[in-house]
Amino acid sequence: VQLQASGGGLVQAGGSLRLSCSASGIIGSINRMGWYRQAPGKERELVAVSTSGGSTNYADSVKGRFTISRANAKNTMSLQMNSLKPEDTAIYYCNADPPLRSRGRDYWGQGTQVTVSS
Repeated sequence: VQLQASGGGLVQAGGSLRLSCSASGIIGSINRMGWYRQAPGKERELVAVSTSGGSTNYADSVKGRFTISRANAKNTMSLQMNSLKPEDTAIYYCNADPPLRSRGRDYWGQGTQVTVSS
């Protein structure tokens, strides 16, 4: 399995970015898929979840600004991020919720850096 997030970049506060997730064709077979982020010096946190049934859930810090979506048939997932704030600066990852496991530990693929300047 390969997990790869893309679409990050440098943006000014108030701007928008759209992240995409490629996950080796597994998105359609996993109930809960999510976007995580890890800021420097902080633990990784789950910021958005999408279920195969169509429900979504967001961390309070991003609620109303971020929108998660998935296309099971296309095995893709995205995260639309609007009204970005400097505190959104982090490396963003896509993964299942809970995260996929490999060799006894959580498996994390390639993340994408999001930097929001003030």
